[in-house]
Amino acid sequence: MRENSWFREKILLGMTFKEYILSRTTFWNIIALIVLIASFYSMIYRLIYGLGPATNLSDTYPWGLWISFDILAGIALAAPGLAVGTAVYLFGIKDYKHFAKPAILSSLLGYVFAVFALMFDLGRYYRVVYVIGWSWGLNSILFLIAWHFFLYIIICFIEMFPSFFEWLGREKLREFFSKLGIWATVFGVIIAGGHQSALGGLFLVAPTKVHPLWYSALLPLFFLISAIFAGISMVIIESTISHKVFRDRIKNFDQEDFDSKTIGLAKVLVLALFIYLILKIFDLTHYDNWHYLTTDYGLWYLFENIGFVFAPAIILIYAIKIKFAKLVRIMAFFIALGVIINRFNVSLIAYNWYIPFSEKYYPTWMEIALSLGVVVLIILFYRFIVRRMPILS
Repeated sequence: MRENSWFREKILLGMTFKEYILSRTTFWNIIALIVLIASFYSMIYRLIYGLGPATNLSDTYPWGLWISFDILAGIALAAPGLAVGTAVYLFGIKDYKHFAKPAILSSLLGYVFAVFALMFDLGRYYRVVYVIGWSWGLNSILFLIAWHFFLYIIICFIEMFPSFFEWLGREKLREFFSKLGIWATVFGVIIAGGHQSALGGLFLVAPTKVHPLWYSALLPLFFLISAIFAGISMVIIESTISHKVFRDRIKNFDQEDFDSKTIGLAKVLVLALFIYLILKIFDLTHYDNWHYLTTDYGLWYLFENIGFVFAPAIILIYAIKIKFAKLVRIMAFFIALGVIINRFNVSLIAYNWYIPFSEKYYPTWMEIALSLGVVVLIILFYRFIVRRMPILS
């Protein structure tokens, strides 16, 4: 391998195991450990006792936090590979090729751990492989999504193999998968776009259950477009954090060039946000749902679309005009949060909207712990891989 692990380096420097453990005992590592302990307990408890005791799911609410956050929001935020892959390999914008490997790694980890989290939300989780090679429900949207997840994870692995084999010093394999990776990325863009929209299509079968402000025949398109600007936002967020935390892994880092590319991503982000807003206005007009805006749900709808779509778009235009990259990065966090809120609105808050609040679904602490544990695992695996493989170099 091209480099030793951090642990081996410290041992070679004469550090004892106790000193190594103490050196890793930081505030954030302690928080991560606490979350993982609670999360692993929740996982084991759910597998032993089932969904009933571990969650607040019911016949009225057959899905909850794990679907809304881990799958619907998680897959949208795992779209950096879709966003950067489209720009670099379909539109030939090679200036952003440096963003490609971190984006693909983010997508790979996002999808792998989304499927991992899904195992705990399925009643018969051990039969998940049936959809791949045994029971084909060709008329089911879930069948389409399952196969797309399966294929896209394989594609992400193929795209990551060049970095993996470069790490191992296998140049011939690295070159082979580098050539194959371009075609895999093009195919991945098609696959990712398909299941991002299909996730929205799931709710087309519940026209009477989803609030009229969120229900629309354009739900698949809304999910696709919001996944695109979620992916671009996550590219900005991921690059901001990684360029700060792993600065030592980047050779010849040019802050001015990095800021310029961030501004470039903001331009595409503004375009996607306004396309989404225009379609939302057309949708309101088509269904004549303007009168709902004066209700409590209407105010929440306005909060979502003005606070996390329109306002960030206007601020981004100002940031682009004055070339203020830091403001772009702040807005990227707000936009990503807005996508999470949107997925929760469609799948939980606006779902069964006519039911009294006292009868609505609220997650148990174990549901929250498991979801937070998945997020921590993604961060830990990302850090582990970036510190060892040539992801940022």
